[in-house]
Amino acid sequence: MAKGAAEQSQRRVQSIEVGFRVLRVLRMAEGPLPLREIAARAEMPPSKVHLYLVSFVRENMAYQDVSTGHYGLGSFAIQLGLAAIRQLDVVSLATDLLAGVRDQTDCAVYLSLWGDQGPCIVSKADGGLQGAFTVRLGYILPLTTTATGLVFLAHLPKDETDRALEAQQIFAAGRKDAGSVSKRAVEQGVRDVRKLGYAQTVGRLHRNFSGISVPVFDHSHAFAAAITLLGPTDYMDSGRKQAFSKFMLDAAGELSQRLGASASVASQTET
Repeated sequence: MAKGAAEQSQRRVQSIEVGFRVLRVLRMAEGPLPLREIAARAEMPPSKVHLYLVSFVRENMAYQDVSTGHYGLGSFAIQLGLAAIRQLDVVSLATDLLAGVRDQTDCAVYLSLWGDQGPCIVSKADGGLQGAFTVRLGYILPLTTTATGLVFLAHLPKDETDRALEAQQIFAAGRKDAGSVSKRAVEQGVRDVRKLGYAQTVGRLHRNFSGISVPVFDHSHAFAAAITLLGPTDYMDSGRKQAFSKFMLDAAGELSQRLGASASVASQTET
């Protein structure tokens, strides 16, 4: 490549890079933030941050709460994130598998990927037995009180999960409705995942629902995602739990092979 072409390919738009400092602050926040807090976290003058926020609000990348004046991510930011998620191979490859498990169980099924703050629901198939309960795309799942979280704790490096775990604990400390579970119970749950190949919880996060979650592996043999089934506790008797676990393990094994995992690696999700 000629020197001029190389220099051209490396040219940057500095204002865009600076603007992304503001967007990253909004992305990492637990909720809308005041201007001065955004400026402090972005290490920028408030007057400069305000100019970027005005433009972001105009383009729906951000919004301003009319009652507090605080800023949060806007509708276009959400649409952009979901569009990026839809382009991920694992999401498209899992679509029919989620629907298949849903059809066999009549329960809600969802796929979760790892994000900065923990497991994030990126795809779902709603079931007929979930009633008014809604599985929300983009929802960050607690690590210690969900079957999904236990699968991630069992398969991701500890230093990676510790950061998200600390952030979730700080957030939960300020919420009266936040569920909790003992460290011993979490450690036992992680051991069970590694032994059985799946996690199972009963009424931890949602009192009337039970969860079963299984890991998915990719072509490099690395943990890639989790598939989770959520059903009413009174419906999930021992017989159904055993049958549904088999459905989930089969689905995770098939998705792992679709992602390029060898049969031996995919069989890690099968009993």
